Amino acid sequence: MKKVMFYCQHILGMGHLVRSMEIVRGLSSNFQICFINGGEVIEGFEIPSSVQVVNIPAIKTDSEFQELEVVDSSLNLEQAQILRRNQLLNVFDQFQPDILIIELFPFGRRRFSFELIPLLEQAKVLETKVVCSLRDIVVTKQNQARHEEKICRLMNQYFDLLLIHGDPVFVKLEESFSRLDDLSCDVHYTGYVAQPLPEVSESQKPIILATVGGGRFGHELLECVVKTAPILKKKLPHHIQMFTGPFIPEDVFVKLQNLAVNQTNITVERYTPQLLTYMKQADLSISMSGYNTTMNILRTGVRSLLLPFTGNNDQEQTIRAEKLGQLGVVDVLQPDDLQPIQFAKKVITCLSKKPHSISFDFNGVENTAAYLHQLVQKQEAA
Repeated sequence: MKKVMFYCQHILGMGHLVRSMEIVRGLSSNFQICFINGGEVIEGFEIPSSVQVVNIPAIKTDSEFQELEVVDSSLNLEQAQILRRNQLLNVFDQFQPDILIIELFPFGRRRFSFELIPLLEQAKVLETKVVCSLRDIVVTKQNQARHEEKICRLMNQYFDLLLIHGDPVFVKLEESFSRLDDLSCDVHYTGYVAQPLPEVSESQKPIILATVGGGRFGHELLECVVKTAPILKKKLPHHIQMFTGPFIPEDVFVKLQNLAVNQTNITVERYTPQLLTYMKQADLSISMSGYNTTMNILRTGVRSLLLPFTGNNDQEQTIRAEKLGQLGVVDVLQPDDLQPIQFAKKVITCLSKKPHSISFDFNGVENTAAYLHQLVQKQEAA
């Protein structure tokens, strides 16, 4: 069985981890997998038993200033970086992968070059095939031309294959990265990486689901939902199920629970690994517009109110939400909508609409596996 080493670094949300693990789940029956997790460990996060997981010293970022922080307070950043680099190289030497998959880099995560460049050099020496796993839309920079030049240089120096986990019918990578034709490696769209839909029984009580991914941001949306609950109680039979995300600051979580303490139509919890089950049962989803949440919305066909994350001038979620809004699939929220009376009207209006379905390519997991098999076959033939 061929070996795949998969590197994933999530620092702010948990979307990169969720998407990467879904890919790994699909590969695990045909490849021996070693998964490198560089971010904070999430209690209760489901991982296939056959996958070897290596949690290197976790690094996260502050949601406001984007400074790298070490999760383990006994280490400073420099110490953690040295430990991580050495551990990565040791694991690579011991595991001896046929394929090294790196999620996002070099389109992002270049602050992790301190460990990824040595890893890529090691892979180059051993002639290991190197793959970049990339979502449909990447973050643009203030100096975009310089940013793209660096991406091209690193991709052409180290990578054999770029897999774009999207459907060009909906959005092409060129909309956020203009130099795709300058890459010398093979490039393929895989379709979207989406979780398989669970079998669920009909909910006894109609549900409105409110989520914000990992929980390091989106607090203003959650607070608005809680404050709107008393208004909605008088107008709707729905129960509001809120998941704040595992990374929400403790003081924010306590504040939300205190606001909801006497409200019988809302439940505030941190995290569930069964989020897709809740979404399939819900009549309405209220969320940000990250990749994985959006895939869940599109797969279930649930009515949706989306508030894009725009911190640090990141336009990824705005692009995705506005495109879907133009197609009539979702309703897009603006910051001005986060007032309880106005927000209640948005919720009621959205619930009155007929759910929409859309047919993008959601076979990203299966197609990723197929492209990796092709890569191995080319290697064997050579």
